[in-house]
Amino acid sequence: MNKLPQIDHSWTLFLDRDGVINHEKKEDYVLNWNEFRFYDRATDALKILSGLFQTIVMVTNQRGVGKGVMTENDLAVIHTNMLTTITRNAGRLDKIYYCSSTDNDCYERKPNPGMAYQAQKDFEHIDFKKSIMVGNKLSDMKFGKNAGMLTVYVDTTNPEVPDPNPLIDFRFKDLITFAETLQSVITKP
Repeated sequence: MNKLPQIDHSWTLFLDRDGVINHEKKEDYVLNWNEFRFYDRATDALKILSGLFQTIVMVTNQRGVGKGVMTENDLAVIHTNMLTTITRNAGRLDKIYYCSSTDNDCYERKPNPGMAYQAQKDFEHIDFKKSIMVGNKLSDMKFGKNAGMLTVYVDTTNPEVPDPNPLIDFRFKDLITFAETLQSVITKP
């Protein structure tokens, strides 16, 4: 396993949603707020990470919208309530990007890097060499690598993925373990 980088506040954190922040539904979609369940201590992790990174963005594939099993409004309600809970717990997400396309070749759909470049357009200070992508699938890791980021794999849903893996720079049990570990290696000014 590589040694965690010495990051500073100018770094950017990219986060997947399902399987990182909240419980993922196996072979299905989180269709509404009633089905959304934060992982234990996920909001604690976001509070820690908010103090470490200048910018935190979420990048999430939401094929359920494209398939018509949920609406854009359903997704907006989930994200509004999620952001309210995160903010109430002293964390933050600066912006949420999602791709609802059902086409795997869509440039915005992970593992393609379209959402990373959308974020860089909105936040011009983003430097992918000073960015970390956290996800629970190899497609998240490919997304990070396709944009030139460091990658962090969390074992929440797919712990059977072999280690080492050329797509994975760092691996942790979950988001809070990553956040606490990163916080412990950063020297405060």
